[in-house]
Amino acid sequence: MIKRRKTRQIQMGKVQVGGDAPITVQSMTKTDTRDVRATVNQIWALEAAGCEIVRVAVPVREAAEQLGEIKKKIRIPLVADIHFNYKLALIALAQGVDGLRLNPGNIGARRYVEEVVKAAAERRIPIRIGVNAGSLEKDLLQKYGAPTVDGMVASGLRHIRILEDLNYPEIKISLKASDPLMMIEAYRMLADKVDYPFHLGVTEAGTANVGTIKSAVGLGTLLAEGIGDTIRVSLAADPVEEVRVGTEILKSLGIRKEGLTFVACPSCGRADVDLVSLAKAVEERMIPYNNLNIHVAVMGCEVNGPGEARAADLGVAGGKGIGLIFKKGEVIRKVPEIQIVDALMEEVQKLAREQKTEPAPAAND
Repeated sequence: MIKRRKTRQIQMGKVQVGGDAPITVQSMTKTDTRDVRATVNQIWALEAAGCEIVRVAVPVREAAEQLGEIKKKIRIPLVADIHFNYKLALIALAQGVDGLRLNPGNIGARRYVEEVVKAAAERRIPIRIGVNAGSLEKDLLQKYGAPTVDGMVASGLRHIRILEDLNYPEIKISLKASDPLMMIEAYRMLADKVDYPFHLGVTEAGTANVGTIKSAVGLGTLLAEGIGDTIRVSLAADPVEEVRVGTEILKSLGIRKEGLTFVACPSCGRADVDLVSLAKAVEERMIPYNNLNIHVAVMGCEVNGPGEARAADLGVAGGKGIGLIFKKGEVIRKVPEIQIVDALMEEVQKLAREQKTEPAPAAND
């Protein structure tokens, strides 16, 4: 049983973060925020995959001015990612965003920070202090000689103190690094010093293959220790993949039990069907049903196949040119190999109707 670190709780739109609230999965759009249609379409795709909070880049005024229009068309909390220019933060707040990601120390004079905090306080909009090992302040780099755990924590505390001096506790913190060990130690160290909720992430983790592994190690280690209140998997890939990986990390630790559980055997020389292709096809077809509370197993031989398939809500046990479809432990159909995926999906759709779960919404045209 994982014992969660005790933290304050903040409110982002309709979503609570920290305290005893469920750990949420976030992502960030990779569109030009000035392009409302493209950005909204991507956010809809992210929500369909299970994203609960979304962040958008706000590098220029024109992007900030589109945030209100974007927010009108989406259903999950919207966070504006802002650096250096405090006026962009003020515009974003006026547009109705649910959260800000910025570092108080890099937006200029104290009076600028005070303006942002005053505007945020009017609606209790949380501010995420986002420390990144790759962009530590120059004086900290000089002091520590390179990006270090101590330097990251010192940077986080510096920004926290600015907001605390202004009596604004609506804070969330991240200490991201591309090195999983560095970010693990940084979060551990800061966890003993403050009680604000943590946003976890291994930044610049890499492609879907390498980045998934690094994120699973970094996020999984901390989550297993009870550290972390919301997560983002940062991949050089479609952001939908970030959400899928983040969700699976939570499921693998038993933190999240809702939604699709999909298992497939690794295949071996005993398999009489093309198990790898079969598993990929089923996984792709299951994407719209990611929020369906169902356990699906795709197995390839007579050793573990029947047992695993019977243990699932729906399962496939492959044979020579055929597939047995299991439902709740019973064989209900025997179909040719070419029909396995379609037959399984017919049963998935039946269960979806029983659970009154519609396929997740597609991108909004």
